[in-house]
Amino acid sequence: MFDTFPALRRTGMAAITIGAAGLLFAGCTTTPPSKPSAAAKTDTRQALDSAANATLAKLYEASPQSKELVARARGVLVFPDVLSGSFIVGAEHGKGVLRVGGSNVGYYTTTSGSIGFQAGAQSKAMVLLFMTDDALNKFRNSSGWTVGADATVAVVNIGANGRIDTNTAKQPIVGFVMNNGGLMAGVSLEGTKISKYEP
Repeated sequence: MFDTFPALRRTGMAAITIGAAGLLFAGCTTTPPSKPSAAAKTDTRQALDSAANATLAKLYEASPQSKELVARARGVLVFPDVLSGSFIVGAEHGKGVLRVGGSNVGYYTTTSGSIGFQAGAQSKAMVLLFMTDDALNKFRNSSGWTVGADATVAVVNIGANGRIDTNTAKQPIVGFVMNNGGLMAGVSLEGTKISKYEP
């Protein structure tokens, strides 16, 4: 006796196999991506806070007068490690913390780009001091903030006597940029974008 339904049986088995596979993959794709745990977020914040402390200590060592400016600032934004990597077109990225009255009040990212032959990678630290309440409030209330477009940052120059230029120190926003060799002179922060970040 011949089996008259082989095609139907094969089709049925194929449908069952595809259906089972579909359920399996649906289970995989509908699982939400895992979010960082509270402990991981705390670790990230603590790491940024510790790095910010180390950056400020290095700044005070390089320029003792900077400690006085930091104490007078309404807000201090510290990016301990801004990494730049480039070959023709460059990009910089870093994470930092904003302190007001000695307390951490928010976390931020910074990004910028450049065009030019600069092969290799470098790391630098950046400290921005908001010297007036108005400058600080405008920064904190912005959804995205760009140096040059939203505000001017006066990058500090250190004179031959090791003192900070007094005209620079009187600006609403003062910036320090450091690398492993110490304070960097003649640096422009124009085009640097800063955005809120939730670790």
